[in-house]
Amino acid sequence: MVRKEVQQILTNGLMNDAVKFHGHFGPFLILGLRAGLLGISYLGKNYFELKATVTTNLISPRSCFIDGVQFVSGCTTGKGNLEIKTSTDVSVKFTRTERKISLTVRDAILKTLDQLTSEEQVEISAKKILQKTDDELFLIDKN
Repeated sequence: MVRKEVQQILTNGLMNDAVKFHGHFGPFLILGLRAGLLGISYLGKNYFELKATVTTNLISPRSCFIDGVQFVSGCTTGKGNLEIKTSTDVSVKFTRTERKISLTVRDAILKTLDQLTSEEQVEISAKKILQKTDDELFLIDKN
């Protein structure tokens, strides 16, 4: 079953707007959108209380994850509520007051995406990510 948040991506123009913002349709953008939606569904959307710390490689395509998180959550470097740390992992930790949720893209997903060699494969993979469950995509830690 497709989650309500994923349905929002598909029907409310969120994906099209994110692609316009980011510049292309790809799997790491979609992962960032999914992570952002999961974060705000758990913590609520508040442009000033919500904070995000994204950990990723700062080289495309993995860095595209940052744009998805930023676009959905409203956390930005300009407001100071988006922090970026460099790592080979792709993850985000959202905090709001005393609550937090950490989402780490599963290694199996990263390995699959690292093997993509054509634009066609990139788009197919992005569409497949839209259909996967949160648990298939992320290690989720709510504490």
